[in-house]
Amino acid sequence: MPAKIIDGTAIARKIRENIKKKVRELSFTPGIAFVLVGNNPASQIYVEHKQRACREVGFFSKNIRLEGNIDELELLRVVDELNQENKIQGIIVQLPLPSHINSQLIIDSILPHKDADGINPINIGNMVVGNNLITPATPKGVIKLIESTGITIDGKHAVVLGRSNIVGKPLSMLLLQKNATVSICHSHTKNIEELTKSADILVSAIGKPKFVTADMVKSGAVVIDVGTTREGSKLIGDVDFEEVRKVAGYMTPVPGGVGPMTIAMLLENTLECIGLKR
Repeated sequence: MPAKIIDGTAIARKIRENIKKKVRELSFTPGIAFVLVGNNPASQIYVEHKQRACREVGFFSKNIRLEGNIDELELLRVVDELNQENKIQGIIVQLPLPSHINSQLIIDSILPHKDADGINPINIGNMVVGNNLITPATPKGVIKLIESTGITIDGKHAVVLGRSNIVGKPLSMLLLQKNATVSICHSHTKNIEELTKSADILVSAIGKPKFVTADMVKSGAVVIDVGTTREGSKLIGDVDFEEVRKVAGYMTPVPGGVGPMTIAMLLENTLECIGLKR
């Protein structure tokens, strides 16, 4: 029997509907600022999707587009102004940034209670010690996708492909919080196939098209595909979807899986930012 598809689009829609109800109960309109540096086509598309979601739930969005050659100090000044702007509850600096800018320095400059992405080191540090305040958006969405299957994470072996600060590392911590036994694989890991084959939950976030093949997946496993690579007009995931579908129990598609959930989590995080500010 082919794997059941985890419909991230449908799950995210329900979350946005719930957010919309909460926004109606507020006495003000929540605001998110999107900072886009340069003319990266993929980044422009992602920001447009995020802004569309903002309008849908009743958020105010501020779009700041900056030249790709902007000075690092000038970008820091832009972020600082947003930190001080009362109408803005959440700030998202779209990554990647141009190579001449220290991305970590910019992320560090966002106030923790305005960090809608949840990747400021203070928010990451709180998560590591189990004091979740603003949780990284994509890992948070991945956990919700796994839980949507009805499968309990507790006691399962979870394998995460990728150790990025945005997905791999924080997701591993969230899985640990759910009492999974977690293995993190990366470019220096030996015998990756042996580890993935033993995974009850397999999450790939490495950005290598169709890297995960059917012979790497345990029968009945939950497979979450975070990676996306653009090939022409198509988005290709890390997982060989058609082949892995014959083996897995549940899996996410690309597109329509993790992407919509990440955006929904950004909106949810912004509401949580409001609570922290108060």
